Amino acid sequence: MAARSLSMVYVPALKPKWIFTPFSFCSSASKSRKLVLYSKPGCCLCDGLKEKLHAAFSLSVPDSLHDVELQVRDITSNPEWEKAYQYEIPVLAKVLSDGTEELLPRLSPRLGVELVHKKIAATFKQ
Repeated sequence: MAARSLSMVYVPALKPKWIFTPFSFCSSASKSRKLVLYSKPGCCLCDGLKEKLHAAFSLSVPDSLHDVELQVRDITSNPEWEKAYQYEIPVLAKVLSDGTEELLPRLSPRLGVELVHKKIAATFKQ
């Protein structure tokens, strides 16, 4: 059974809101930046990182992350992901222009939202 991935796209508004859409339908013509979060249900570290990413995407600061698309992948839905990441989650990857993924260094659960923002913004400047 093929796993179907969903992307979470942050849409700035008065109240932060997430839109869930199939990743494959995201426009390749857009210059948006994309991250993939490998996660699984019941993972408190994963949930904590999702919350911090949501907060970091909401910050109105220089190097805004409002256009970043976050795709959350449940590793239990794909045996390859589960084998690769079962002991490593949460795993965050940047989607490169050719569609490949570059794994990012692990973000400490103790990092504040501002530091998470700074580290994510820095990965897109490289």
